[in-house]
Amino acid sequence: MLGREHGAVAATLAAGVALHAVNVYLATTILPSLTADIGGSNLYAWATTIFVFASVLGSTAAAAVLGARGPRSSYRFATLLLAAGTVVCALAPTMPVLLAGRLVQGVGGGLLFALSYAMVRITLNEALWPRAMALVSAMWGVATLVGPALGGVFAQLDLWRGAFWGLLPFLLFFAFWGAVRLPTGTAGESAPRIPWASVSLLGLAVLLISAASISSRLAINAAGLLAAALLLVAWLRRERRTTLRLIPATAFGPDARLRLVYVTMALLVLSSTVEVYVPYFGQRLQGLGPLAAGYLGAVLAAGWTLGSIACSGMQHRRGLIIRTGPVFSLTGLVVLFFTGPVHSGAVTTVVAVGAGLLLLGWGIGMAWPHLLTRVLQLTSKEDQDLAGSSVTTIQLTATAFGSAFAGMVANVIGFSDDADVTDLQSTARWMFGLFALAPLVAVLTVRRARR
Repeated sequence: MLGREHGAVAATLAAGVALHAVNVYLATTILPSLTADIGGSNLYAWATTIFVFASVLGSTAAAAVLGARGPRSSYRFATLLLAAGTVVCALAPTMPVLLAGRLVQGVGGGLLFALSYAMVRITLNEALWPRAMALVSAMWGVATLVGPALGGVFAQLDLWRGAFWGLLPFLLFFAFWGAVRLPTGTAGESAPRIPWASVSLLGLAVLLISAASISSRLAINAAGLLAAALLLVAWLRRERRTTLRLIPATAFGPDARLRLVYVTMALLVLSSTVEVYVPYFGQRLQGLGPLAAGYLGAVLAAGWTLGSIACSGMQHRRGLIIRTGPVFSLTGLVVLFFTGPVHSGAVTTVVAVGAGLLLLGWGIGMAWPHLLTRVLQLTSKEDQDLAGSSVTTIQLTATAFGSAFAGMVANVIGFSDDADVTDLQSTARWMFGLFALAPLVAVLTVRRARR
């Protein structure tokens, strides 16, 4: 697959996922240095929330863009959109301007991410699809190494803007050299319609939580949560009635197993969003440099990858693995509850925090491939394509909600530009404690899903 005939195409598709994924870990690593320079700690979680939900919008539009523009033009458009957002972030004088850049980055990155998966079927022979999917998926593992390294080095030098500028040559290279390796023209099929009403309801719910989280007043945050919950109910009612939906119709039928699997997946992803604040806590509480703190934050993703690799082939123990995954994640958050707030740079403290993150990620990773399989098994034949895309929607939406809720918890407890060590310890303790409820509930939902 990586030979002369298919190598350039495979590299281009893999780069599409890698460029999006590196952006995720790079930004998380430099956020502490970024907020120290331009302020905006009360908007800290927004940098992730806006990026992730904009990625949902981009990935949702991928099939329509591909059908209308064809592989080459679609790939170039998405890469240049990601590059434009990166330039805005690199030049941002204030946090609101940076958030505007993250919005553009998210749309471009989500579009590029989804296109790279979708174009495997179009650009490569069917015999190469499994290896191509493995290569493209492996780019998330590469990103956990490259993202914190690129962001950490520049943050260590007090040049956080350089991390964004450093991405630009790669984006431009693949926008032009990479794009021309892909075929031109469209597939000749009508572009699928986009369920904008459903996407808008989800987006508004995320934005309401994020907007409320700016305030440190509990009443305003509670009102934001209530309004978001009402919008989620409205979204579910619409999904139940409409034929143009984001998740399969089976999820709303008398058999509750599929919707319980979705809830379990959402809860596990939600629990993982504590990683947004890990580099900040690592720098301020454990005294790590930006590079080390960035890699500490990436331990969760490494655990997710290792868990998936180690357990994906254990089909005969699928039920046991799905049941025990949330237990591992719960254990990891309990460890973080006790070790994360500790103000010490001792090796034992850092290792303990890393162990908690590894357990949290391992629990999600070991269950994830089997939960994906359950989604496909429980979905009717006519909704199989929607089943695949629904997992991405659930994952990205849960990440956006989790990041927004983490920001809400942080700002209510006392996270700010001038927060002292006591404030940060209290923030870490509340955050890890509250987010431990997600895998705890998942332990219950996953058991009910087996009935």
